[in-house]
Amino acid sequence: MTQSASAAGATQATARPPRLGGILETSLYVHDLARSRDFYARIFGFEEFLDDGRLCVMGVASGQVLLLFKRGAAAQPAPTPGGVIPPHDGTGHLHLCFAIPRGELERWGSHLEAQGIAVESRVSWPGGAVSLYFRDPDGHSLEVATPGLWPNY
Repeated sequence: MTQSASAAGATQATARPPRLGGILETSLYVHDLARSRDFYARIFGFEEFLDDGRLCVMGVASGQVLLLFKRGAAAQPAPTPGGVIPPHDGTGHLHLCFAIPRGELERWGSHLEAQGIAVESRVSWPGGAVSLYFRDPDGHSLEVATPGLWPNY
């Protein structure tokens, strides 16, 4: 390798990556798509954008989307008119955390109780955040957290 090629490689390695706007989609893999869709609509008020029996797309907030896949339904490549979506799937009890304003924590506790959802744990974090943990119908660990959980929130 020439010295200039080596210098170019070093420059590329230390260059900042292109900008990101945030996480657009997050996926959960569920046994009963209708049950999970109804849960996320009832508990969080998420809007259904699409349900094709294999996938339910739900609008979260600020342009974010929750993808609920029927377990195993995305394990094969999915051809679309614009290209092929690579296969993916997940097993086990996964975790999602939703940001909430500090003043909404007690309302969330009351809302979950009124919906018959048990709060599994309440955690107070060193940065001042407080989290409530609970489960969805598939046993996925869900969390709502107030600001202060992470340096960027």
